[in-house]
Amino acid sequence: MLVCARREERLLELDAELKAAGAADAHHFLLDVSKRSEVEAAIAGLPAEWAEIDVLVNNAGLSRGLAKVYEDDPDNWEEMIDTNIKGLLYVTRQVVPGMVARGRGHVINMGSTAGYITYANGAVYCATKAAEKAISEGLKIDLMGTPVRVTSVDPGMVETEFSAVRFRGDEAKAAKIYENITPLQPEDIADAIVWAAGRPAHVNIHTILLTTIDQANSFTFSRRG
Repeated sequence: MLVCARREERLLELDAELKAAGAADAHHFLLDVSKRSEVEAAIAGLPAEWAEIDVLVNNAGLSRGLAKVYEDDPDNWEEMIDTNIKGLLYVTRQVVPGMVARGRGHVINMGSTAGYITYANGAVYCATKAAEKAISEGLKIDLMGTPVRVTSVDPGMVETEFSAVRFRGDEAKAAKIYENITPLQPEDIADAIVWAAGRPAHVNIHTILLTTIDQANSFTFSRRG
């Protein structure tokens, strides 16, 4: 399994976890997907035994801040757009031509319920996820006539570092997001990804929209207590 991220210590931990879970081998490399030149060099420089990517999971993404558009820090917008939209495009552009040439492949993009309904103080993040949805749909159209599949996995609330990143490390503020709710877990999303990738080659799962039982859409929740 080939994995990349910006933090090498996390990648080293993941290598061990993957091998313990049964992966035949694992290879990692550092990458900031928002840097086009880094993406191009990293993909082009993969060792020969790792160069043929059959399943691409575009998981990199983040939200910064929770504020009205006219009061927000434009640096937040830049980071979200550069990572969530441009990063997705950069990696896809480098990997998909090889899939087409080899006659096999599957692109799985990480979307969000935020791409369906815009919520207060999250306009730009929601816009980036609406863009991911449109890019996934457009990519599938562009790939018609090839065996390459495209899936968008669109979760609601998942208990990850997402909120801590949004609030720049304010753990107390992040914890309130999950208060009195049973959120989805990362394993739930991984399960959906594996399921979509494991369908027969003639089956394309276009979209998987999933939430906790306590969530109806981007802003409707049932909080207990």
